[in-house]
Amino acid sequence: MKSFYQFMMSYRGKIEADEQSQLAEWMFQEHDFPKYSDSYEEISRYLEEHSPFASALRTFDYVWEQYEQERE
Repeated sequence: MKSFYQFMMSYRGKIEADEQSQLAEWMFQEHDFPKYSDSYEEISRYLEEHSPFASALRTFDYVWEQYEQERE
């Protein structure tokens, strides 16, 4: 099963950055990000404490829904 971090790496490298790609780039560079987690609570808590930009939590919720659909 793919971790959320692995799922997010597909958003990196966009020519025109959007919030999803900004979050993915930040996650890639954030050494303490829980890279092997698939726990909504753990990742959400980390983002609440280390939010890289104002809408990061909203972006996370949006992308988490896509992650959940892929896991089904």
